[in-house]
Amino acid sequence: MSINQTKSSNEKITALLVEALHVSSDQVSIDLQFGDLPQWDSMGHMEVMILLEERFGVEINPDTIAELTSVPAIRDFIEGNQHD
Repeated sequence: MSINQTKSSNEKITALLVEALHVSSDQVSIDLQFGDLPQWDSMGHMEVMILLEERFGVEINPDTIAELTSVPAIRDFIEGNQHD
């Protein structure tokens, strides 16, 4: 994984979290975790999962939903499931 690919993934994930959680981009850090923002509660988490499936073309099963509770975990999952 190149630095540019990681930066691109972080930017895409930040944009997705901004949209899903209705927050500003300065509220989304590269180490943000579930619960760090009031908006990233259980309902916000499901919105994040739905957008991840739609935007990245991945399928997220219930076990994975429970694991994707931070920006690093989401990035690792997306980068590991890209089918470019």
